[in-house]
Amino acid sequence: MGGSHSMPYEVKSLNEECGVFGVWQCEDAARLTYFGLHALQHRGQEGAGIVAKDESELSGHRDLGLLSDVFSNEAILDRLEGDAAIGHVRYATAGRRNLANIQPFLFQFDQEQIALAHNGNLTNAKRLRRSLEKEGAIFHSSSDTEILMHLIRRSTKSTLKEKIMESLNTVKGGFAYLLLTSDAMIAALDPNGFRPLAIGRLNNGGYVVASETCALDTIGASFVRDVNPGEMVWISDKGMEIIPYTTDTQLSICSMEFIYFARPDSNIYGVNVHTARKTMGKRLAQEAPVDADIVVGVPNSSLSAASGYAEEANIPYELGLIKNQYIARTFIQPTQELREQGVRMKLSAVKKVVEGKRVILVDDSIVRGTTSQRIVSLLKEAGASEVHLRIGSPALKYPCFYGIDIQTRKELIAANHTKEEMCTIIGADSLEFLSEQGVIDSIGLPFDAPYSGLCMAYFNGDYPTPLYDYEEEYLASLQGEKVVQMNEEVFK
Repeated sequence: MGGSHSMPYEVKSLNEECGVFGVWQCEDAARLTYFGLHALQHRGQEGAGIVAKDESELSGHRDLGLLSDVFSNEAILDRLEGDAAIGHVRYATAGRRNLANIQPFLFQFDQEQIALAHNGNLTNAKRLRRSLEKEGAIFHSSSDTEILMHLIRRSTKSTLKEKIMESLNTVKGGFAYLLLTSDAMIAALDPNGFRPLAIGRLNNGGYVVASETCALDTIGASFVRDVNPGEMVWISDKGMEIIPYTTDTQLSICSMEFIYFARPDSNIYGVNVHTARKTMGKRLAQEAPVDADIVVGVPNSSLSAASGYAEEANIPYELGLIKNQYIARTFIQPTQELREQGVRMKLSAVKKVVEGKRVILVDDSIVRGTTSQRIVSLLKEAGASEVHLRIGSPALKYPCFYGIDIQTRKELIAANHTKEEMCTIIGADSLEFLSEQGVIDSIGLPFDAPYSGLCMAYFNGDYPTPLYDYEEEYLASLQGEKVVQMNEEVFK
C-alpha cells in the first residue's frame, strides 16, 4: 500500500482493477493524461503512472498512491514532454502491491521502447508465465500484465502489428490493453469486451483512448466509438486503423460496470450508467415493494437507483445518510475491524430525517454483508423504526476471474447463506434483490447475445469463457454444494 497516502473512500468491499487513458498527437500529452486519469481515479487508488513520447524517446513516472500524490510535484509532469502519452491508475487484483507492479510498464529493447498498461485479469497467466520462464523469460513484476510483452518479444512474426495480434490470441480472460511506441498508440480489447474502452477525438484532430467516456468529457474530447470485442485499434500519424485480431467474439461486458464501478456520467455501448441505475431502482420497486415512509440511498453509487425506486413507489426520496468525503476507502483497510471503523467514519445517519420512519434502504450490491450490517444499525441507532434493505442487483454468489478482486466464494455472504439468514445477520426488517432479468432489461444493451451482452457470472456462475488457471480451485470451492448448477460448457 501507499503507506502514509490518504485515500478518498467509498463504502464498499468490491474493487475494479484499473483505469487506462492515452492520448496521441496533442501538445503537453502527459498533462492531458493526468486530467484524464483524474476522472478515472475511482477505478484504482493504489498507484498511478504516465509514460510520454517525446519525438522517438519514451520516458515515464510511476509510484504508489493517488494520482495527485504521485504527480504532486509539478516538475514531474514538466519533465514528461511530448505529443503522446499513456497512463494508468491501479487497484491490484492480480499481483502484489508494490512499486514493481505499478503501470504503465516501460520496456527498453535494443531497437525500440514499448510502454504497456492493462486493465483486467488473465485467466491463463500462470500457465503462460511458467512456459515463458522455462524458455528463459525474466519477469520484473508479479503482475500478469508483463506476460503480453514477453509474448510479443518471442513472436516470430515479422511486424510489430502481427506480433501483437498473435500475442492477443494467446492471452485469455479479461483485458483492455494500451501500448505506446515511438510511432503508434495501440488499444486492444479481449474477445468478450469485459471492460469498457472508448475512443475520442480532440479538437486538434488528436486521438484519445479511455476506460470510460467520463474521461473524454473531462478533457473536452468528443466520443468517436467504443472499442469492440476482439479489436485492436492502431493509432498513428496516418490516423486510426481498426484491426479485428479474432472473429471468435461474444460481447459479455461486466454487469458490475453498470451496477457499481463506472461513473454515473459515463456511457457504455451507448447506455448511460446513471439512467441504467435509475431504471434498476424503478424495476426493484416493482419487483420488491414494501410499505414505508422514505427511501434512502447509500452514497454515492446507489443514489441513482434509490431515486428510481422512490419515483416508481411514489415514496419521498430523502437524504438519510451523509458521506464524509475525506475518509480513506474502507475496502483498502487490511482488517475487518479497520474496515468497520472506516464505515463509521465514512457515513453518518441524519437523525432528524430517519427518526420514527420506516426506511427503504437502497444499495447496489452486498458483498461480505458487514457494510450493510453497519449501515442498517446506523439507521436504527438514529431512530428508524424499520429498515427494509433493497438491493439493485441479484445476490453476488460467484467469484470473478476477469478483473475484480473477488476470487473465492468464502467471502461472499450470499454464497453461504439464504436470503432469510442474510436478513437476520444484517439486521434488516426485510431484504430483497433485483432479479437477473431486471438487471438485463434495465441496462437494455441492444445486442443479440447471451444476457443481452452482459457478463452475469457473479450472480449465476455462467462464465462466458473457460477459466484455465482457476478451473481446479473453483471446482474445488463448489464441492458438496447442491445449490450450484455449473455450466459444464465452461470447462470443455
